[in-house]
Parts: sequence; structure tokens; C-alpha cells
Amino acid sequence: MTGVVQTLFAMAGLLALVSVLQPLAERVKLPFTVLLAFAGVLLGTASRLHDGIEMGLLSDFLGALAGFELSSQAFLYIFLPVLLFEMTLAIDVRRLLDDLAPILLLAVIAVLVSTFVVALALWQVAPVGLIACLVLSAIVATTDPTAVIAIFRDLGAPRRLTMLVEGESLLNDAAAIVLFTLFLGMLVGARETGVAAGILAFGQSFAGGLSAGYVFGRLLCWLVKPLQDQPLSEVTLTVAFAYLSFIVSQHSLGVSGVVAVVTTALVTGSVGRTRLSPEAWHAMETVWRQLGFWGSSMIFLFASMLVPPILVAVRGWELVVLAVLVVGALGARAIVLFGLMPLLSRAGYGQQVSTPYKAVILWGGLRGAVSLALALSLTENPAVPEAVAHFIVVQATGFVLFTLLVKGTTLRILLRLLGLDQLSPVDRAIRHRAMGLSLASIRDHVKAVARDEQIPPDVVERSLHPYDQRLDALDKAVAAEPRLDLDSGTHVGLAILVIREEEAYLDHFKQGVVGRPVVEVLTERVSWLYDGLKTGGRDGYETQARRALGFSRHFLWAMRLQRRLGLRGPLAFRLSVRYEALLVNRMVLRALSVFTRQRLAPLLGPTVGRALNDILEARLRLVQDALMALMARYPDYAPVLQHQHLGRIALRQELVEYEIMHSESLISTEVFDDLRRSVRIRTRALEQPPQLNLGLAATELIDRVPLFHGIGAVRLGELAKLLRVRLALPGEVLLRRGDRGGTMFFIAAGAVRVTAPGLHGEIDLGSGDFFGELALLTRQPRTADVVSLGYCHLLELDEPDFRRLIEADAALRSHILQVAEARSTARKGVAGK
Repeated sequence: MTGVVQTLFAMAGLLALVSVLQPLAERVKLPFTVLLAFAGVLLGTASRLHDGIEMGLLSDFLGALAGFELSSQAFLYIFLPVLLFEMTLAIDVRRLLDDLAPILLLAVIAVLVSTFVVALALWQVAPVGLIACLVLSAIVATTDPTAVIAIFRDLGAPRRLTMLVEGESLLNDAAAIVLFTLFLGMLVGARETGVAAGILAFGQSFAGGLSAGYVFGRLLCWLVKPLQDQPLSEVTLTVAFAYLSFIVSQHSLGVSGVVAVVTTALVTGSVGRTRLSPEAWHAMETVWRQLGFWGSSMIFLFASMLVPPILVAVRGWELVVLAVLVVGALGARAIVLFGLMPLLSRAGYGQQVSTPYKAVILWGGLRGAVSLALALSLTENPAVPEAVAHFIVVQATGFVLFTLLVKGTTLRILLRLLGLDQLSPVDRAIRHRAMGLSLASIRDHVKAVARDEQIPPDVVERSLHPYDQRLDALDKAVAAEPRLDLDSGTHVGLAILVIREEEAYLDHFKQGVVGRPVVEVLTERVSWLYDGLKTGGRDGYETQARRALGFSRHFLWAMRLQRRLGLRGPLAFRLSVRYEALLVNRMVLRALSVFTRQRLAPLLGPTVGRALNDILEARLRLVQDALMALMARYPDYAPVLQHQHLGRIALRQELVEYEIMHSESLISTEVFDDLRRSVRIRTRALEQPPQLNLGLAATELIDRVPLFHGIGAVRLGELAKLLRVRLALPGEVLLRRGDRGGTMFFIAAGAVRVTAPGLHGEIDLGSGDFFGELALLTRQPRTADVVSLGYCHLLELDEPDFRRLIEADAALRSHILQVAEARSTARKGVAGK
């Protein structure tokens, strides 16, 4: 075979082996990575001993493996970006942020502590210097969560424990590789030695990687916008950016490429879900899972195949050093987990991590292919002395094998001993209820089928007997368990509703029923609900539900642009997005109420169901009030949005009908493609919300004020230059008592509420009224608070223009002075009583 053919043959054979090893690992109850390490060592040994033995294709395969050369740099640059991007992309960023403090402690502080503690311990027994010991310590500080997470999922370990380990491993690798690069530079004389210089270099590389990764992530999300409906191009762009963020950061910017690619994936995972088309997001998840599986499997096999010649060269005293390395690494990790982490919790920087969790995190710190690749890279670096490289490679390999073969095979036992494979009491109660509902439904369904098909009763009874037995056993288990209390049940129910609400918005987006700007707003508000529930329970959820009806930062920026620069386009767009978001929010809340009555109440109990329905009804009233405030000002826009909404639903259903016809061979592929293109063209026309007319034309608003009726076209034009148009939001404070008065307002449409110490209660002013004139006439501070009661169209007049206006128009001056005097007299009269 030629070189290219040999390489392809070796790769194909290894991929075939990997596909067989995964189900084998599940069958023999071993972590997949442990089995890969075994297979890699065996292949590495066989490929070196097969000479002279003729075994047909097997000999050709082993020969291809023996001739296959892949440098450690290729390991890192080909596989590492893929592994990091895929692993990070699958992480729930919101849950990562929940435990950010303990994750950062484990990933950064723990790496620093572990590196220096282990290095100092090794320095006492190793035949190399302190810098070489630091290089080795940084190498073994990287963790491989693949095996641990597989065990967690198999045993049903708590989700928070899984997140802590996953989150730690991502940033842990980044911090450890930064330290490795730093200490390697010191070892070969390319970097200045010293604690201060080292800390500064570490901080610059880590922070620079975060910044570069954020920019790459945002750039990726911006570039995919023009590629809508092109899922192949969108997914390809994510693959390209995984490598670009790594290589550009590492080589061009001189910062951590590992940190950069992790940050890029985090941004893509949190923002990209609403930026990529739904088809592209689904395809991206599938493609990246496949790439991650290939990458992690191949790098493990390749790295393990290089282990046999290293193990052959091990000497007795090196086993003593390895023992010190193992004990030192465990001790350093224990210092962080049991010493520093409780201090973090007491300081309020994170939730407390239980002792069983700490024990699993301590023992579950497995090392893998990244550690081996970093160690083997030293053998290819001519600047590293051969003896030092040999020492580090042997120790790193031995440490990796210890974590995989000892820790990896006993972690399952530890989880069971600590009871972490068991459900919590609340989860157990919900499990029993869910199983009971399911079994009862199955029994009723089987009876209905038997009745329709006229199956004899004795056969039906025999078929249902196992289900009846399970229901009896379940009733006994439920009687023995403590009942689900109202607070716990409500908390669980709200958590389910938050997930359902987000899924509903994303499902509407996937179906093309809701546009991208609207779903971005709605999903962001759902994350607020989740945060409120997590920190404050039901009260926190309800607080965030009220906050979610406020105005976003984008809306407020658009408002500033309109008021300061007169730009109406951004404000019109944001108002239309708010309008549609409220309509969709109302629709989803109604669906959640039905879901609660039909599904949650039977699962969690009628008392919890009523509490959840009360919460949803309260939210629905708030949404309805916010929507009615918009409809009162823009009554013609809701039908336009509803028309567009129905049009999107119709187009989605039209496409579904064509897909069914194509699957049934009623129409050919050519006809189906043509029909699909037609639907997509019409769908794009409905993507953006229809243009909202703000009704902020100055001349139209001036004409609505009775005070300015019949002033003539010339005078109307002059007034339009003096008066500034302003849209006031519901609840917005327009004037505050005690402030200096520099403007007055005419109400063209809407209403405001005036509150002042000298008044009996509050006074509402409506269209045609004005306010704020007293402060301009008297040059005194404001004497009243004025709040907008809804969306108001106002005409704002500055003090200099006010004086020019009343000097030029005697009738206007007389009317304003008359009203101002009456208001002043009314307040004095009330004050004198």
C-alpha cells in the first residue's frame, strides 16, 4: 500500500473499531475512555510486534498503524479545537452561570494550587529542577470529563454535580494549557522566570483569550444572519470558527487559543440558538456531536498507542515519584475542595457544595488524551533536554493510566456508596406520580383496544395483571413516602413551566411562526424567570415576571435616538417587536394554563395545580394590561400582526402538506423542491414585523391640540420647528417635584396623572391639556409630579422657545396665563383650608 492508502486504511480501521467499542463499553460497564485506552495500548503493542507474522488484512492494518505518524502538535491543533467546541456547545450556559463561582474556583484557583503544590512535592524526590516539575504539574492538571459524565448519566447522578464537573473541565483545560505554555517557555529559556512575571503572563493570556473568544463568537453570530435557510453553510461556518478562534488567538494574538475557542462556543451556544436558522441549529448539534465523538475517540486511541514503548522504559525509582505525584495531586485537590470552597460559600459567592459531591469531584478528576499529547510534545521539542522530556512523559503517562484504570473503574462504586445514584425525595415523589399516571393510562388504552378488537376478557385480564401488580406496589411506595408539600411542589412545577415556556417560544421560531427579534426578547425574559425562581423561589419568579414586562435596553436606546436625534425608525421597530412579543407571550401563557390543568395538576396534585394556575393567571393579567396599553394607542396594529401571525402558520402548514405528499410519493422531488422554494420566498416576506406608524408627525400632533386650532399653515410650520415630538411610556415620570423646570408639555394624545401636595388627590390630564408651565412662568422648581398613564404623544417646548411663543401670540399667552393662575389659586385655596 502507498502512504496515502495506508493512512486511510488505518483511519478507517480505527473508526470501525471505535464504533464497536462504544456498545461493548456499555455491555461490560466500563467507561468508554477506559476501554479506548486498553484498545490503544493493545494496538500500540501489536503494531510493534507483528513483523514476521502473516495475518492477512490484520497484518496490513497493524503495519499501517506502525507507519502512521501524527505529531503531538497535530494532536492539539486537529483534535483539541473540535473537542473543546463540541463539549462547550452542549453546556447550558444558564446553569453554568448558576455555579460560576465554584467552577472558577475548581478550574483556575485549583489548577494554580495543584500545579504549585504538586511541583513542590515532586521537587523533593525528582531528579529534575523546579521548572520541569511545574511543567509536569501543569500537564496533569488537565481533566477529561468524558468518562466521568458517561458514568454520571448512566447512574442518574444529580444534574448539578454533572454541571460542576463539565464546567470545571472546560476552563480547567484552558488554565492548565496556559500554565503549561508559560512554564515550558521558562524551561527552554524563551520566557522570563519569576512569580510576578508568571502571574502577569497567565492573566494576560487568559483574559486575552476570553476577549478574543467573545469577539469571535459575536462575529460568528453576526455572519450567520445573511446565511439564513442555508444550514450547510451555517454549520460549516461554526466549524471554521472553532479552528479560526484557536489558531488566530494562539499565533496571531499571542493569547490562549484554548480559552478563546471555549468562549466562542459559549457565546455561540447562548446567542446562536436564535441567530442560526432552526434547521441549521439542529444540524449543527448533530454534526458537532459526531465530530466530538470522532475527535475524542481518535485522540485517545492515538495517544494510547504511544504508551507501550514508554512503559517498557520505566525504572523502579520512577514508580516512587509517580506515587508522590498521585498523592500530591489528590492532596492539592482536597485542599481546594474542603478548604477553599467552604470559604467561598460562606462569603456568598456560590451555593454550598455537599461533602458527597466534593468526594466525587476529588476522585473523579480523570486525565486523558490532552495530558498525553502535551507530554509527548516535549519529545519533539529539541530545546527540552532528553532526560527531562523522558521523565515528564513517563510520569504523565503513568498518572493518566492510574486515573483511568483505578479511578475510572471505581468511580461507579463510589457514587453508589454515597447514594448519589438515588433520586431526591421530591424527585422520587414525582416519579411515583408520573409512573402511576402512565400505568393507569396504559391500562385504559389496552382495555379500549381489546374491546375494539373483541379480545376475550381472560386474555385481557392476563395481559393487564403485571400492570395491576405494579400499580399496587406503587400505591404502597407512595403511602410510605412523605407527601409533596405545597412549596416544594410549586417550585418543581414552576421549574417545569419555565422549561416549557422556553421550548414553546423556540418551537414557534422553528416553525417560522415567530420572528428572530421577538424570540430573542422572549427567551431572554424566560432566563430572568429561571434566575428569579432559583434565587427567590415563587416570590423571585413573580418579581421577574413583572420585570419581564418592562422595556428592554434596546427599546430604551431606540427611545433616546428618537428624543435626541429625531430618529423614529428604531423606535417603531422596537414597539412592533414589543407588540408581537406580548401577543405571543399571551398565547403561550394560555397554552401553559391548559398544560398545567391537564398534565401538571395530576402529576403534582390539585393543590399545587391551583397554585400554579393562580401564578399563570396573574402573569396573564399583567401581559393583558401591557397589551391593552399598546392597543389603546395603536389599535389598528394588532389586527395587522395577527394577520401576519396567521399567514406564517398557514405557510408552515402548507410546507407540511407538501412534505407529506412527497413522503407518500404523490409528488416528485422536482415538484416538491419547486413548491418548497415558493413557500420560502413568501416566508421571508413575513419574517420582519410590519411597519408601525408611530403617529409622531409634528404637524398632525399640533393640529390635535385645541389650543392651536385654526392657526394657519404658515404658523403651523413655525410651531413644528419649536415643538419637539415625544412618546411617553406607561408609568414614565415626566416631571418630578423639586426639579428645575426647563420645559413644558402639550398632550396631543393620551393621559397623565398630576400629584401635588396642595391638591385634593390626583388630577388626570388628557388630550389638549398642557402641564409644566408654572415652573417656566415663575422660574421656580417644579411643584408637582407628573406620570404618564399610558403611551402618550407629547409636544415638548423649551423655556426660550416658550417665551418667544407667548410673546408672539397674545391669545396663546393669555390662555396659558389664565390656566396657570387657576391652578395656582386652586392649590393655595386647598392649602389654606
